[in-house]
Amino acid sequence: MEENKITLPRINAPAPEFKAKTTHGDIKLSDYKGKWVVLFSHPADFTPVCTTEFMAFAKKNSDFEKLNTKVIGLSIDSVYSHLAWVRNIKEKFDVEIPFPVIADLDMGVAKLYGMIHPDASDTSAVRAVFIIDDKGILRAMVYYPLTNGRSIDEIYRIVEALQTSDKNGVATPENWRPGEKVIVPPPLTQEAAAKREGEGYEYTDWYFSKKDLN
Repeated sequence: MEENKITLPRINAPAPEFKAKTTHGDIKLSDYKGKWVVLFSHPADFTPVCTTEFMAFAKKNSDFEKLNTKVIGLSIDSVYSHLAWVRNIKEKFDVEIPFPVIADLDMGVAKLYGMIHPDASDTSAVRAVFIIDDKGILRAMVYYPLTNGRSIDEIYRIVEALQTSDKNGVATPENWRPGEKVIVPPPLTQEAAAKREGEGYEYTDWYFSKKDLN
């Protein structure tokens, strides 16, 4: 049982530092301080579901860059395998992969981030996504099964929502999109709760109020 134990990083703690070989050369996580990072793992190169995800990330890459966000891929394959696959995607689908892909043959990064789930596979990383902010803090992580692809639009939405919360000191409701109302943090004292209704928000109850950001 102990050998199957998975150590996971923690939300709102520093993201584990790593140095790795990639299709763009050697990188360190600390190279990206000042930028947000979307680190995502995939089970293997030259697999159909992963190919669809890579193309979707590639097509969304410029939008991530507008959010000061760097996309980084990873799998437990060699640099040569990554390079061949990236070239194949360009040849067969005419999609250029603009972001680096980590070659994690020794599973060093995968183990740091809890990407290896023995009940799913002993030798492949599951589909995991880690969103790291511009201060190097892990802000969100999502795991998916080997058989089902991710929504890249949803990953982008989470980054946008986190940045909005940080900038404005608010929360965002279910499936929030820019331009929609945000949630005002609930009051923390009886006195503040009593005043909430008269504070000019879209008021439902003392703990539930919304406002426009515009």
